[in-house]
Amino acid sequence: MQLIRRAYEKTAGRKYDLCTVFARYRAEVISLRLPVISCSLDPASISRRLAERSATLLTVAGHQSEVMDLAALDLPPFDNDRVFDSESIRALHALIREADGVVLAFPIYNWAPSSTVKALIEATGATGNGHRAAWFDKVITFVCAAGLPHSYMATAALGQSLMLDFKCVVNPYTAYFSERDWSAESLTVDRVARLEKTMTVHAELATLLQGRTYSSDWEV
Repeated sequence: MQLIRRAYEKTAGRKYDLCTVFARYRAEVISLRLPVISCSLDPASISRRLAERSATLLTVAGHQSEVMDLAALDLPPFDNDRVFDSESIRALHALIREADGVVLAFPIYNWAPSSTVKALIEATGATGNGHRAAWFDKVITFVCAAGLPHSYMATAALGQSLMLDFKCVVNPYTAYFSERDWSAESLTVDRVARLEKTMTVHAELATLLQGRTYSSDWEV
């Protein structure tokens, strides 16, 4: 109750309703599970570096966040059969299922997210025949590394499929970075700010949606 009172006192004299008070209270006491999945197989991956920075930002904000690097796992190709017996796929399914939100970090190849992202979603998103997708109702954030800025819309189809298939809530603040956004080994100042804002929104959405009154399953 003291935390609720403190949250209320912070809003004293302001036009905030009780929902806002409780949102502030929840933000103070909840440490969310917000893993970051690096979906690049490139040994010198830039998106992996972005994944590590994203996890650091979320950890500093008080959340449980670490990078799951798909390049370090033995991932089988998706065959809709034996893939479900893979220990790596089972571990990824549990990680996503138990998360409050997931950051997907990946490169943009040929105007689209890398095929590794799709393979991940296929293997952990199957529903039916004894399987249930891990992705239902998750807050999803995209962190992308690209050669040029022209592929900014490359995540549109992926975001739409996550929303329609699994009722995910997709963070509108995609963190998209091209080669022009780097100075030596560092992001430019304005792009650092964008990554920070993207992670802040990711955590805030996940926090607010802790109070949702519904849960989703497979439906059209």
